[in-house]
Amino acid sequence: MHTPSLARTMDLIYQGDWQGVGEVMLDSARKLAGMGADFLICPDNTIHQALPYVAPRSPRPWLYIADAVMNEARARGFRRIGLTGTKWLMEGPVYAGELVRPEPAERDEINRIIMDELVLGVFKPAAVGYFQKVMEKMKRQGCDAVVLGCTEIPLIMNDANSPLPTLDSTRLLARAALRRAVGR
Repeated sequence: MHTPSLARTMDLIYQGDWQGVGEVMLDSARKLAGMGADFLICPDNTIHQALPYVAPRSPRPWLYIADAVMNEARARGFRRIGLTGTKWLMEGPVYAGELVRPEPAERDEINRIIMDELVLGVFKPAAVGYFQKVMEKMKRQGCDAVVLGCTEIPLIMNDANSPLPTLDSTRLLARAALRRAVGR
């Protein structure tokens, strides 16, 4: 496991420098490969946007978080899926275009909750209520599941309090990594 500075990485993301984010990922990849890693994962959905800059030069293959999520969605028979996460994730290319995304104002509020509350360990009932409202709207739009596309969202949302079945991207990536590590 190698965890580069989130502050440095976020500075690059705020600048829209995805190639720079890729360089941060490559630095981690080289360190992990040097320690004997057979493959690599990144439990951060947003940062996967830089993977096209990384994969061709990476010393080890990467498991792609969106693949782990969409494989589980298919296995569970979900066909119309909503997406929650940071604004960069919801507006970016990590997940296929057919996922249902919140409206721009909803994206802004979800991003604010993630970055100004959840990342800082602040868990407010109002945040849970907001996610529930957005997910209920997705349900009315025909979604049969929702991706929890940020490491922090499962701190407040899960199958027990969501109007839709949830796909916890971090947990699904961890399970895919475990299966790969044990050869299944």
